[in-house]
Amino acid sequence: MTTHAAVPFRRGLMCISAAAVAWGVGGAVAAVLMRTSGLGPVAVCFWRFAVAAGCLALLPTGRRRGASGPLGAAVLTGIGLAVSQCAYFGSVRYAGLGLGTLITIGAGPVLTSLGARFLLGERLTRRALCAIGLALGGLALLVAAPAAGPRPVLGVALAVSAGAGQSGLTLWARGGGAARATAGAFTVGLLCLLPLAAAGGVLPTAGAPVPTVVALLFLGTVPTLLAYRWYFAGLAAVPGATASVLVLLEPAAAALIATVLLGEPLTPGLLLGSALLLAAIAALTRASA
Repeated sequence: MTTHAAVPFRRGLMCISAAAVAWGVGGAVAAVLMRTSGLGPVAVCFWRFAVAAGCLALLPTGRRRGASGPLGAAVLTGIGLAVSQCAYFGSVRYAGLGLGTLITIGAGPVLTSLGARFLLGERLTRRALCAIGLALGGLALLVAAPAAGPRPVLGVALAVSAGAGQSGLTLWARGGGAARATAGAFTVGLLCLLPLAAAGGVLPTAGAPVPTVVALLFLGTVPTLLAYRWYFAGLAAVPGATASVLVLLEPAAAALIATVLLGEPLTPGLLLGSALLLAAIAALTRASA
């Protein structure tokens, strides 16, 4: 029998799972954009934030009322999103979509679980510790796997940085912080990225303009505006450690797309590392149910 308390938890799981799959697809779209349009990681992230902020600005006043939240929260959220997303797109550029995404999200469970234990007082059960061990093992295999990008060491470093940024946002939201995907947060991120994007080139220099615009619009709406709203809504009912492992659905989706559509290599190490990370999802989700 489904209890009343289980309903928001399951809804939260669904929200975070939907966000993770959207992020995985978004990473693939960004990888194609960086290959075909001449845009770099910062420029792609800049347009992603610009579209999301623009969509929120176009909403009716009644639906935007109270959406901006406290200024300090918008600033912290915007900076955190800008840093984590730029580092993630950089990891995709330099290490490949599959490896960059897997390491980015694979680092999250360890960092978030440890942070939740020491900063938020969330208890780590034996099952949760087992899940962390599985995630660490999978992460080690992924780091040792051949990379599809041109600068794998830099890509791996950026992936770990992106995972740390995402973990920080998760811990802040779980600790009562007002982390929300608001117009203010996306505008702050946009302003942070503007100088770097302008210096590196903010306009596409190659590729067909219509597919590029469509891809940027998709990035700004589904994996940015909607996915972050789903994610922060899910965090209201799902413990931080569980959420950090559940988003491993993102690299699973990204790895599949990278292999099938982008031609990135599928090695035994990549397969085994992915399997360990998915096993960590099952272990930690059951531990918190």
